[in-house]
Amino acid sequence: MLKDKFKNHKIILASGSPRRQQFFTDLDLDFEIRLKDIEEVYPEQLQGVEITNYLAQLKANAFEGELNDNELLITSDTIVWHNNKALGKPKDYQDAFGILRTLSNATHEVITSVCFKSKTKTETLFEVTKVTFTALSDEAITYYLDHYKPFDKAGAYGIQEWIGLVGITKIEGSYTNVVGLPTEKVYHYLNTYS
Repeated sequence: MLKDKFKNHKIILASGSPRRQQFFTDLDLDFEIRLKDIEEVYPEQLQGVEITNYLAQLKANAFEGELNDNELLITSDTIVWHNNKALGKPKDYQDAFGILRTLSNATHEVITSVCFKSKTKTETLFEVTKVTFTALSDEAITYYLDHYKPFDKAGAYGIQEWIGLVGITKIEGSYTNVVGLPTEKVYHYLNTYS
């Protein structure tokens, strides 16, 4: 459906995430990947969705002046928000272990912002999903980190992996958002794009 709508456009996904790239493939979109190395730093006073909005827009603004008339750039950013603190990708094994221990037996929010930038306008949408983990034993955390190495994931876990199968007791909101992209909202935006 979207393929026809965008046959005269070029969709550019500025994301190195294999999960986001797969979602775009699964949405049956023709797209190309363009990456820029962005230092993902945000002002300390920002909270929750303000952080992901800021970072998604920061990534999009790196392409300012480079887009052609028929191009639509899409960037996004995901954080895990827990105890009024943003949990991004872990720095190392110990950091990942500490993050998962913090998320154990608690509910956190997964926040993703998606920025759409054309030559003439920039729009950002976001999604918030609540995820609840059961109590995770140190053994379960160690097993997961050793076997799945989730060091490229916000919050040090992938819901679609082993830890999601054995550790998540409840999810409120978009599942795909927790994987890294609120596909329903992205699809709706593209479907109504003009």
